[in-house]
Amino acid sequence: MNAIYDFLRPLLGLGMEPKDLGLLQVSLRGVVIFLFALIMVRLSSKRSLAEKTAFDAILLVILASVLSRAINGSAGFFTSIGCSFVLVFLHRLFSWIACRSHAFGKLIKGCPAIVIENGRLQPDAMRRNLISNHDLEEDLRLDAQTEDVAKIKIARLERSGDISFIKATGG
Repeated sequence: MNAIYDFLRPLLGLGMEPKDLGLLQVSLRGVVIFLFALIMVRLSSKRSLAEKTAFDAILLVILASVLSRAINGSAGFFTSIGCSFVLVFLHRLFSWIACRSHAFGKLIKGCPAIVIENGRLQPDAMRRNLISNHDLEEDLRLDAQTEDVAKIKIARLERSGDISFIKATGG
């Protein structure tokens, strides 16, 4: 194991100060981190890349932050990789639990909210979720291809932050 570390130390600049890392060392660190990140993405759920919920987006933001420190040398190289695998495992574990427990899923992923029901705006739900009339009108035009709220049977602010629309029959 020491032989491997002794071989990698000068190539990756292990133990060096970030300011002392050269282009080759930072580039090789980037290649190694890229390969490990590919492995992590494959170990994680496919949903995490789609950023369907804040829960998924948080993983990607933290993972990017931790792995960038391994590349620029501001944190331990192998420590950062190890921490990243722990975060991916934690995300997968929480996803597995949420898949089996609706209550846990609601806790970490949130709940949808009805913002239009039977052609009528639901102002309390819109206020709670910080959706303005203008935001809803924009989504109506873009996603439901209508400006007429009366044509909407139900619209939900989904856990992903998108608004889904079900048009009324004949609408």
